[in-house]
This record gives sequence, structure tokens and C-alpha cells, in this order.
Amino acid sequence: MDDETEIRAQLERANGLLERMLAEVAKTPSTHAIFVDAGYVYAAAGRLAVGTEDRRAFDLDAEGLIEAFIDKARTIFADSRLLRVYWYDGARRRIHTMEQQSIAELPDVKVRLGNLNANNQQKGVDSLIRTDLESLARHRAISDAALVGGDEDLVSAVEAAQGYGARVHLWGIEAAEGGRNQAEPLLWEVDSQRTFDLEFFKPYVSRRTVTTYETAGTPRPSREDVRFVGAQIAAKWLAARGREALVDLLPGHPYLPGSVDQELLVEAEKLLAYSLRGQSDLRRALRDGFWEHLRTQY
Repeated sequence: MDDETEIRAQLERANGLLERMLAEVAKTPSTHAIFVDAGYVYAAAGRLAVGTEDRRAFDLDAEGLIEAFIDKARTIFADSRLLRVYWYDGARRRIHTMEQQSIAELPDVKVRLGNLNANNQQKGVDSLIRTDLESLARHRAISDAALVGGDEDLVSAVEAAQGYGARVHLWGIEAAEGGRNQAEPLLWEVDSQRTFDLEFFKPYVSRRTVTTYETAGTPRPSREDVRFVGAQIAAKWLAARGREALVDLLPGHPYLPGSVDQELLVEAEKLLAYSLRGQSDLRRALRDGFWEHLRTQY
């Protein structure tokens, strides 16, 4: 009888522990991550916005675009938190370029590099995406994955993640010719699809020209100078839009919606007469100054 009592007590303790675990799981917020095939983005966005896939012919504001992706994910996955953005690209001998280094320094961004062969073709990127997707899904680190890409080789990555219970949402870029730039088998496998049009990408893609700011010989501003300019722009922004817009903006701290971030960048470059493209430290200082002023007004 004592043994039976002890067994019952153990079962009750085990059930109590299980109930507490389930209660904790129920309170745990959903988590999402964004997986970006940079090769697809450069090719599709370049052709859509400036009519060429040649990276040498245009500039992509990767930092601004990543912020726009984060902002879009925050809207779509309203009750979920961002784990991070994974940015997959190719590089010679997998050595970061200056641009890739700048992207890697961004908060909540992980750059993963495949190899770049003699024909400037990416090799190994699809396998990196599959490894990360499968690993995060297997360890329950994410519940949703936004995948920006179009290659049929990504089908296995989607299937692997779904096999562990994650939902995979395919994000694409409008095809310039009106057709498709994503493989049909990939479209069939994902849980949802979304296509971004020219208006979405316009602020982040521009044909490469000589920057008048840099040819004018303007010295590089200090972080404090840029921070001060950020605060100036914040004051103008608040005066134009009012406190109601501020209340809507604050929950997204430290991120800015893509449209606001782009407006901040353009205005700052005018005031500084200096290009901040590809200079992640100054871009962060600019946002810091913008946020610091707004938060003092709340």
C-alpha cells in the first residue's frame, strides 16, 4: 500500500511538472526569422528597378531593405518576435566584401557566405539556407520563416523546416517581364506566398552614378555630428506629424518603418552633404539621434 501511495505521489508530481511546462510553453511568444537569398534579391530587384541584373550597374541599400523586410514581418507576424535576419550571399573564397561587412555589423542580422566562382555564380548558398532553416525548426527556435528567394533547390529546405512544424512563407519580387522569377515547385511547397512590387523596392535600388557628395571633398562627419542631425530631423518629423504619429512609432523601437528610415537617410544626406550609404556606424548614429529626441518628447 505504501508503494502504491508513493507511485501515486510521483505521478502527481510528474503531472504537476508537465502542467507547468505546458503553461510556460503557452506563454512563450512565437518567433520568426527572415532568410534572404541576396543573389535573388540583387538579380530580381535590379532588373525590376533599373533594368539590369549586373550588380556593378546599380546600388542596393541593403540596410534600408533589411529594415523594410523587418517592418513587413512585424506587420504579418503581429504576435511574434524577430529572431534575426539571415543574409545569404557569395564571395570569393568566402571572404567578406566591405559591403557584406557593413551588413554583418547590423543588429539582428547574420551574414552567411557561399562561394563565388569565376563566372560570379553563387555556390553553396542553398545548402546554407537549408542547414539554418532545418536547424532552427528542429530546435523550435522559430515558428515561422519568411524566405526571400526563388531557386527550386530551396524546396528541400522548405520541406525540412516544415517537417519539424515550422511554417514557411515565400516572399518574392515582381518579375520585370510580367512572368515569374520563382520556381513553381517552390511555390507549391510553401505555406503562403507574397510578392513585392516596384514601389516597395524603388527607395532601395538606384542606378550607380558618381555621388556629388563625395566628389565635393566633404570630410567624413563624426558620429556625434550625425547623431545631432538625426535629432534635428526628428524634431522636424514630430512637428510635421504630431504626437499621435509618435505613439504609433514607439512600439517598434529600435527599428524604424522602411519609409521613415529612408526619409531619414535622404534628409540627413542633404544636411550633411555626405553619402551615408554603406556606412553602418553612421547610419546607426543617425537613428540613435532620431530616437533619442523622440523619446525625450514622449
